[in-house]
Amino acid sequence: MTDTSVAEDLLAAIRTIPDYPKEGILFRDITTLLGDARAFRRAVDALVQPWAGSKVDKVAGIEARGFILGGAVAHQLSAGFVPIRKKGKLPYETVRIAYSLEYGLDEMEMHKDAIVAGEKVILVDDLIATGGTAEAATKLLQQMGAEVVAACFIVDLPDLGGRKRIEALGVPVRTLVAYPGH
Repeated sequence: MTDTSVAEDLLAAIRTIPDYPKEGILFRDITTLLGDARAFRRAVDALVQPWAGSKVDKVAGIEARGFILGGAVAHQLSAGFVPIRKKGKLPYETVRIAYSLEYGLDEMEMHKDAIVAGEKVILVDDLIATGGTAEAATKLLQQMGAEVVAACFIVDLPDLGGRKRIEALGVPVRTLVAYPGH
């Protein structure tokens, strides 16, 4: 199995929806990939591959598609799973971080006891675009003392610069496919 064949399979399994959520945007919809057992398996295996056999304590997934992928990655790595959610969605004491959106601020949080300082953590989500959400999640994990060993995404929109924001935090980024533009 070559990386090229994996990328080709994944690209074929991802649906593109024009003009969503607004005109001029090409939305990369991974729900079709998730519904294709072979493509889903190949994506999870490809995300896990660099860390198979190494010690990863936790996988953190960003709400909501990051939960699906992160849970599967955590299972493959025999690691725990940490949900990173929008403010107000977790029932126990939380730690949170504010981050900028196109028009304003938002906050995300995780349980304050979800990470023990020094744990090795992989961050997972479906797509990296501008990187604002992933950057905030990475900073939140680092503030809790996690060693973020990687940030993994199926889709990269490299023209939007998100990968560079995460790498600037000292975290390697793994993506499986890339689309030009936005």
